[in-house]
Amino acid sequence: MFKRWVVYLASVLGGLLLVGGVLGTLVWALISARLPSLDVLTDYQPKLPLRVLSEEGTVLAEFGEERRSIVKLAEVPVHVRQAILAAEDANFYEHSGVDWLAALRAAYTNTIGGPRSGAGTITMQVARNFFLTRERSGVAGYLRKANEVVLTFKIEHDLTKDQILELYINQIYLGQRAYGFAAAAKAYYGKPLEKVTVAEAAMLAGLPKAPSSFNPFVNPKRAALRQQYVLRRMHELDYLNDANYKAALAAPPTLKTDTGPTVHSEYLNEMVRQFVFDLVGETAYTRGLSVTTTIKARDQEAAYQALRRGVLDYERRQAFRGPEGYVELPAPPKDGKETKESKEALAEAIETAFSQFPDADDLLTAVVLEASPKRVIITRGEGETYTLEGEAIRFVRNALAENASSGERLRRGAVLRMTQDEKGAPRLAQLPLVEAALVALDPNDGAVRSLVGGFDFGKNQYNHVTQASRQPGSSFKPFIYSAALEKGITSTTVINDAPLFFPAAQTGGEDWEPKNYDGKFEGPMRVRTALAKSKNMVSIRVLRSIGPSYAQDYITKFGFDPKQHPAYLTLALGAGQTNPMQMAAAYSVFANGGYRVKPYFIKKIVDPKGTVIFEESPVVAGKDAEQAIDPRNAFIMTTMLRDVVRAGTAAKAMALGRGDLAGKTGTTNDSVDAWFAGFNQSLVGVAWVGFDQPKSLGERETGGGVALPIWINYMKTALKGVPEIPLKPPGGVVSATVSGDGEGLVDTGAVSDWFYSEFPPRRFVDPLTGNEGGRSKQDEEVRQQLF
Repeated sequence: MFKRWVVYLASVLGGLLLVGGVLGTLVWALISARLPSLDVLTDYQPKLPLRVLSEEGTVLAEFGEERRSIVKLAEVPVHVRQAILAAEDANFYEHSGVDWLAALRAAYTNTIGGPRSGAGTITMQVARNFFLTRERSGVAGYLRKANEVVLTFKIEHDLTKDQILELYINQIYLGQRAYGFAAAAKAYYGKPLEKVTVAEAAMLAGLPKAPSSFNPFVNPKRAALRQQYVLRRMHELDYLNDANYKAALAAPPTLKTDTGPTVHSEYLNEMVRQFVFDLVGETAYTRGLSVTTTIKARDQEAAYQALRRGVLDYERRQAFRGPEGYVELPAPPKDGKETKESKEALAEAIETAFSQFPDADDLLTAVVLEASPKRVIITRGEGETYTLEGEAIRFVRNALAENASSGERLRRGAVLRMTQDEKGAPRLAQLPLVEAALVALDPNDGAVRSLVGGFDFGKNQYNHVTQASRQPGSSFKPFIYSAALEKGITSTTVINDAPLFFPAAQTGGEDWEPKNYDGKFEGPMRVRTALAKSKNMVSIRVLRSIGPSYAQDYITKFGFDPKQHPAYLTLALGAGQTNPMQMAAAYSVFANGGYRVKPYFIKKIVDPKGTVIFEESPVVAGKDAEQAIDPRNAFIMTTMLRDVVRAGTAAKAMALGRGDLAGKTGTTNDSVDAWFAGFNQSLVGVAWVGFDQPKSLGERETGGGVALPIWINYMKTALKGVPEIPLKPPGGVVSATVSGDGEGLVDTGAVSDWFYSEFPPRRFVDPLTGNEGGRSKQDEEVRQQLF
């Protein structure tokens, strides 16, 4: 009887197993048939961001929804791999894709109501991340789990363990928009994966479980607990000995504190993004393209700092416009003793100010705790409170006066800005309203070396280097003088710096009586001197002599659009429209010996496999570039523009201690635009300052006072270590000695200058009396009567 029951039960069990096996096989076959191909794994193509690089390879920016850096498993440090295994799947190299023991343990724990735990292996996570949804409930949840198990076995069958682990290391999401451990190492620690420590590796390895919950930037305490768990597991698995384990636990936090760019090139980065998008479309952000620009990282950061310093120095010369806003602060304790509650209330109010008025790079937000005509106390939070007195509060003195309006007065709760000087001392400041731009080119091929399109890209994305259309003022005069050289006027030609008046009948509009900037007239002077002193009357007379239409046509040699520079006498004063990039390209013609080069900012674009998508082939001066002007013209103009630096309106540039600098300042009517364009044979730089809605910068604000300092501070870095190249005269020019105040061949008491061989200097002819030869006493009396 007993045997019969045993046989019966065995038969039933066998039948059930047979039916279960058949059903299981059918289910397996059905699921397997519906599963995707593993080609996406074997030919893994992650969504890689667009990466912008400097010429030297420094990463300037990344564009894309996901930050990724792909690494080979062999490039991943051993302790990083061990941390990952300890945190996620200690039996990874032993199981066949599903850790059944861990699965049973998790099922038991979940059933009895203990802390919920999972049993997902690394292979299962790879299957889930690549192919499956996140559905967890109902029939769909069970179906997803079944799909996951079957797909896991399929992955294990087709790929090696090392291949699976490499996929996981590169694919898993770790917060901060970082996908993969290499990207996460840079996002959290600002370093490549091969340089992370054991403690840092444990922190990263703890992220896959819950990237948002264990993000050390957001939840430092929870992240630290998770890190300690991973280190403990590494110790239990003998990945760490006792000493290394204790050292890792005691390691101080090393999260990167500066999450901003190391090189500020935001305007250039946006130019690159637009270029690549126009080239390849939406795939620009997912193909992993690397764009090597022409930017030099050191020079770019120097340009950014020089521009900000110049703008802030200008702002300090202006009136304080009042606080940016006010926040409600708790009243200070009457007895002067702060309690824990009062400190917390004050800290919360200050945090509110920071959220409403965030720092703007080095323009830091500060809140006023106390304000009186004698002292101001400001704070940035606990441990950062400053008392300012005397000269330190001079900038805001108008806001401390009793008659200051309520919207401009400094009082408790007022929000303002501060910077720190070289010694770390606080300086009160304000957010600028004025804008600026700086661009530098290699004049030999047009490569953009530095570009800053405005004061703060976060507040104003308008790129003033390429998009602004402004009057160049006197910085345009060299192109008029260059045209005059072709008409026989020389650098020693004497032109009268005397008043001019043009009636409405002649101008076709209103009466025009131009002035020199200083309102003074100095009488006849050499063209070289007139350019150095930026004499408007001489420039107008030169243009009238050669003809505005001729000059308008001539400036096209430098790349200017004649439609933007009408053929009127105001052309001599730079009344047309241009932008800093056009000006830099135009001055390059002088710097490189007369050749026309085209500015460019991208050298090469490659995909992750190294295939070249785009490569620039610039024309080079002296090789295949167009000869725009006579080399002799470029040479003589360069000598004249060097005199502007040595003894003219740009003499401040001599602080650089170089003899190879040339350039021209520019200030438009009412000081609306301020310029300086300067160069040597290796670099051209143009600086501009002005308001987006044109208005005066101030009565005494000129190109030499506002734009030139920006240029100088940039060139201190950009030209450091760059040797001076002697300026060699080209064929067809002759050197002759002329009188110091006229245009005549003399033997003594004179100056030497350069001339076209076909336009040599003549005997002196007094421009006022017409007398030939040396100036007589009568001639001098006529000059004195007029000037």
